[in-house]
Amino acid sequence: MQTKEAKKRIEVLKDQLKEADYAYYVLDNPMMSDGARDTLKDELEKFEKQFPQFVTDDSPTQRVGGKALGKFEKVKHSTKKYSLDDVFSFEEVLEFDKRVKKFLKLPEDSDVEYSCELKIDGLNMSLIYKNGILDKAVTRGDGVVGENVTHTVRTVKSIPLSLREKIDIEVGGEVYMPIKSFEELNQRQEKIGGQVFANPRNAAAGTVRQLDPKIASERDLNMFIYSVSSGIEMQTQQEILEILKKLGLRVNSEHVLCKNIYETRKFFDKIESKKEKLPYNIDGIVIKVNSVDYQKRLGMTAKHVRWACAYKFVAEQAATIVEDIQIQIGRTGVLTPVAHLQPVTVAGSVVSRATLHNEDEIKKKDVRIGDTVIIQKAGDIIPEVVEVLKKMRPEKTQPFSMPKACPVCGSEVVRKSGEVATRCSNKKCFAKKREEIIHFVSRKGMDIVGMGDRIVESLIEQGFIKDAVDIYDLKKGDLMFLEGFAEKSVQNLMEAIEKSKQVELRKFLFAIGIRFVGEKTAGLLSDELSKIYHKQNNTNKISVTEMAGVIGKMTEDDVLNIEGIGGKIGSSIKEWFQKEENQLSLKKFQDNGIILSIPKIDDKLKKLNGKTFVLTGTLSGMSREEAKERITGLGGNVSSSVSKKTDFVVAGENPGSKVRKAEGLGVRVIGESEFEKII
Repeated sequence: MQTKEAKKRIEVLKDQLKEADYAYYVLDNPMMSDGARDTLKDELEKFEKQFPQFVTDDSPTQRVGGKALGKFEKVKHSTKKYSLDDVFSFEEVLEFDKRVKKFLKLPEDSDVEYSCELKIDGLNMSLIYKNGILDKAVTRGDGVVGENVTHTVRTVKSIPLSLREKIDIEVGGEVYMPIKSFEELNQRQEKIGGQVFANPRNAAAGTVRQLDPKIASERDLNMFIYSVSSGIEMQTQQEILEILKKLGLRVNSEHVLCKNIYETRKFFDKIESKKEKLPYNIDGIVIKVNSVDYQKRLGMTAKHVRWACAYKFVAEQAATIVEDIQIQIGRTGVLTPVAHLQPVTVAGSVVSRATLHNEDEIKKKDVRIGDTVIIQKAGDIIPEVVEVLKKMRPEKTQPFSMPKACPVCGSEVVRKSGEVATRCSNKKCFAKKREEIIHFVSRKGMDIVGMGDRIVESLIEQGFIKDAVDIYDLKKGDLMFLEGFAEKSVQNLMEAIEKSKQVELRKFLFAIGIRFVGEKTAGLLSDELSKIYHKQNNTNKISVTEMAGVIGKMTEDDVLNIEGIGGKIGSSIKEWFQKEENQLSLKKFQDNGIILSIPKIDDKLKKLNGKTFVLTGTLSGMSREEAKERITGLGGNVSSSVSKKTDFVVAGENPGSKVRKAEGLGVRVIGESEFEKII
């Protein structure tokens, strides 16, 4: 091909590929398959290799190819970058609206238009185009000076190397890594022993700041544009978003014009209900005064713009300081390191402790006393440390090591091969017995009201009880000597102990502390025993020894055939019932009058079998724990989060955001009276 013809073909190929990228990334409406696009790009690469004089910086082939840098160039922003003021409730949003009207000297009852957009959890970035060609990509930095990261940002396919108009313009937006790409990156990093990132934002920041653009090109970054610093003048924020899109820049489609501040709440609720389904992380919405003239008049404070705010979701993560690391002994003797934290609010509640799980986990994260850490809490999950901010680590901190001896009884601690758990070797360890008994008397177990942790500890220390079964040998006179106990409180506790002798089988199976048997497994095992027992007996009652006899006759395969019970659980159940010491305990429970009730499985199948409930707000007729027990007792499941698989959301007084999420997903929301009819 002649030089003139080659140049023409190269231009045609570049134009076609730019149109394909615009349709794919900006319009979200692909005009050709990936295979077809790759074929065109291959052809372009061949021509450019043959005719290098026609290679331009905006060619789709030039996203990668620059040399690795030795350092980052510092770039001063043309205008200072300001932050957004964060708000966490609609009351604060209304206060923001009042401040806007007051500053603009507008009547309090007037309406101000607001542009609402998603707050992408990514890395703020400025793109500078000269004559329509990408010239520089600069990080936010300290708001005055950022870093030139053009060499890596050029690899982001959704960022056009040239605009659809030859214009000088500076735009701003957020570079992010899609959740799926983040997970795949971490999997690859783990295989090669590379850096594993804590979250998609960290992964995006780490990728952008790579000195070698080839590394960045192998990772999937993306970008949304939402602002203009210079180059065009428009009357409203909504118009700015439209012109950005026409220029070929990628704008998030989830944005609306709200006629007043109250409409912003509707947008917030809608986004909160669907945020878990988005392919990228967001931490709220941004509310901007729509009028650019109003924006200019409102101006900025020393740190924040006055014309916008970030309305954030309730934080599921927060940063705080590790004040101490202590060892907690569980009922099975497992030593669990627990971080004692400077109290901080996360996911709507104050947190002062977080689990560090086990020895391997604490070594992997290298958590030390004095560290500033990020903790995470979602729903009812116990808070955990997800990341250590090592740049903030005080000098002379020491790595934490697990104790060689049990901190309670002084016995040797052991860690079996193939297990992550470190355990106290002493079967009679005070801490183990304490946790076993606390577990036994808990609401989910025997539900002995009034026998709290302090009472259990006192009874053990004074020698009144050594095991859970000893509770039923307690006499009124034994309790009178306990600190803080009077006649009435002693009587109440004795009545609670007596009442607990009539207990559901599933609660008893949970209470006796079989390893790996939680509420759900206890319910499955109870259901199986119901099927077996009711074939031969026409009663809903079973003695402890009868129950033990039924399980004793079951083979391990019989247990494993129960749907929902896996190998290690089945082995643990059989092993527990075969131990002589446990058989003696069961005999004592029998002698002390424990009677187990088991519902007919046919009755249960007519109720809530397979139905999933989510509870939110305060119920007036029962506690949340009681409601949970009623649901699970009828075969239902209780979840802490709303999803498409949820059947009912039970809304009490002052329900939270779960109601809004349920409505967004089309999940049925019921009140307490309807819930009581169902159960």
